[in-house]
This record gives sequence, C-alpha cells and structure tokens, in this order.
Amino acid sequence: MSNPIQGDLNNPTTLTRYCSEVEAAAILAALSESGIQGTTTGSFTTGFQAKATGDVTVVVRQSDLPRAKEVLAEIENMKKDIDWSAVDVGEPEE
Repeated sequence: MSNPIQGDLNNPTTLTRYCSEVEAAAILAALSESGIQGTTTGSFTTGFQAKATGDVTVVVRQSDLPRAKEVLAEIENMKKDIDWSAVDVGEPEE
C-alpha cells in the first residue's frame, strides 16, 4: 500500500539549511520575489535565542521544490561574482 502523503505536492519539503537566521531570511525573500512561498524552522536553536548551535531549515512545498532549487542556484552563482574586498561594510562598532 502506498503512502498517500508521500505524493502530496503541498507537503513541506526541505530546500536547504543555514547556520544563521539572517541567511535563511534572505533566501526566503528571494524565493518570495520568485513567487515561491516558504518558511523556516529551527531559528530558536541558533544564535542568541538559545545559546545553542543548530540549523535554520528553509522549507517549501514539494511542488515548488524544483523551481526553488533553481532560484537557490541563481543566488549561489551571484554570490560567487561579488568582490567582497570592494564592499563597504561600514565602520566597526565599538
């Protein structure tokens, strides 16, 4: 007998994981701009909230996963083209 949930295209599916809620939020914003709804899980176990290590998981609908992977690949390619030595990040705070 097959699992009916396994074939449900609305099932939440992991796209990727990040160690920072900020990185995951940036990916969610890019997905949203491409018409893909997503969410994150695990943000309370990263950073300052729980003082524990953990991952933030970016989750999308199973039906959106192929396009979400394309968007993620586009973002990764854009990051390769950034010359971080030329980026002005401002003065360090004391």
